Amino acid sequence: MILLFHQAGSSMDEYATIAPKLAAMGYSALAIDQRSGGTMFGPNRTAAVLSRDPGYAAVQKDMQAAVDWASMQDVPIVLWGSSYSAALAFPVAAANPRRIKAMLAFSPGEYLDDKGAVARAAASLTMPVFVAVANGGAEAPAAKPIVAALTGDKTFYIPASGVHGSSTLIAARNPAGAAVNWRAVVGFLRRTVG
Repeated sequence: MILLFHQAGSSMDEYATIAPKLAAMGYSALAIDQRSGGTMFGPNRTAAVLSRDPGYAAVQKDMQAAVDWASMQDVPIVLWGSSYSAALAFPVAAANPRRIKAMLAFSPGEYLDDKGAVARAAASLTMPVFVAVANGGAEAPAAKPIVAALTGDKTFYIPASGVHGSSTLIAARNPAGAAVNWRAVVGFLRRTVG
């Protein structure tokens, strides 16, 4: 069960082209509308009912609820985060070490108010972790301390052609690199989850 969490200003529709590919490979996938989001890819039904955005940290409750639900399905759980939800995936994984089989983090950084919290959570992880960032710019330097804190099986992927977050796998957003980036993701999933 791959739990798909979206980036800022987005919704579960960020995974409209990604989830079907995962399903075609034999994985179950669940994308949710988190309470901090917007309409970048389509409407965010959860954020739309709130009077204000509660901020990134509040989304950890949404992610934990998804982990709790997936745990009842009696299948291995993979966390998949995009941008701020990639950062939150580290403390969520740290809080659920026996439940999470592997994790993918696309464009993580220290986006939380407690700077250093993501790297501290990363230091406690024992499951395989795949971290991908866009090439050039500030993403790789922002992710390096997080990746350095990981002590187990880790993959730090900096593609030749990449864009922010999970969008790096969407052909319409990354026409030059989506296919190659998918190969790296599939390789990680096959190696760590089966």
